Amino acid sequence: MTTGAPLDGLKVIELAGSGPGPFCAMMLADHGADVLRIARRGQANPVGIPADQDTLNRGRPTVELDLKSGSGRQVLRRLLANADALIEGFRPGVMERLGVGPEAVRAVNPRLVYGRVTGWGQDGPLAQTAGHDLNYAALAGAIAPLGDPDRPPPPPLNLLADFAGGGLMLAFGIVAAVLDARRSGHGQVVDCAMVDGCAVLMAMMYGMRGFGRWDDRRAANLVDGGVPFYACYETADGAYLAVCPLEPPFFAAFLERLGLSDDPDFAAQYDPASWPAMRARLTALFKSRDRDHWTALFAGADACVSPVLTLAEAPEHPHNRARDVFAQTEHGPSPRSAPRFSKAAAAGSGQTAGGSLSPDDALSRWGA
Repeated sequence: MTTGAPLDGLKVIELAGSGPGPFCAMMLADHGADVLRIARRGQANPVGIPADQDTLNRGRPTVELDLKSGSGRQVLRRLLANADALIEGFRPGVMERLGVGPEAVRAVNPRLVYGRVTGWGQDGPLAQTAGHDLNYAALAGAIAPLGDPDRPPPPPLNLLADFAGGGLMLAFGIVAAVLDARRSGHGQVVDCAMVDGCAVLMAMMYGMRGFGRWDDRRAANLVDGGVPFYACYETADGAYLAVCPLEPPFFAAFLERLGLSDDPDFAAQYDPASWPAMRARLTALFKSRDRDHWTALFAGADACVSPVLTLAEAPEHPHNRARDVFAQTEHGPSPRSAPRFSKAAAAGSGQTAGGSLSPDDALSRWGA
């Protein structure tokens, strides 16, 4: 039965891993793809969450296969014969040594899109070197601009490489390559390197730097904390506000709510000479009252001010509740899928993994 979701009819085999691969598979499954997750028996979750409760594994069943055995590889080949795409995140050469690399699989399914996500890519001097999100983002130039100038750059969680530069890029690449395969009759390899993806995410900054509009010093630019009107400020209760009235009309609305429209310290928004005094005034002002006071003060204003919410607070915010951004599960709030489509609701609503299948059941379900 079809659901009308955008990726209805897309069949994907996911070889279980961590980080970008599961995130990619989750995105595809959230939007209607039929994804089958293949894991090793007893494969551990790297963050200590039971695999059947991991949000990244939601919306798809799991089959346990030993790909080091001939019988396990044979099952995989039969499943791939009926698949549109494969997701794998092993180091370069592992799948080839198992006998299920792109060339071997092309013989059973020439239309298959072979999605490969790694840190460094399938070639290059670092291709066989271990790494993590912070390493890949660092080499792409995406870490050096972050943080205060007198402290080391902070790790941006593992959002940049694992999820944005890896999982999302691979999901886009798979969908693009499947469209091409349906037109041409031939699949291809999608070589998704997280270092490549992080570099793409920095396109605007590289462009600005090329025109002399970006300084390599941290906190010296428009969106890296270098200006006092794009920054976070502490409030009296130890919480924080995100203050971002970059454009003059928004800055005017910001000053109006604060009663500072005629204050000379704020008269020249884009004059760097005025920024130290402006920052000092705002720091002291926001520290004088608690976050709720400032949130209420700026409510309804085009001043680009919002509370900095914790993971516990974000699901309870009225806007997030109104849009139903989070689903409630037995283990707490879980983000629903994004983006939203007008024709059909996405499947990703905080559900966990879709149970387990035996190899025989998986072959039967997939018509293999």
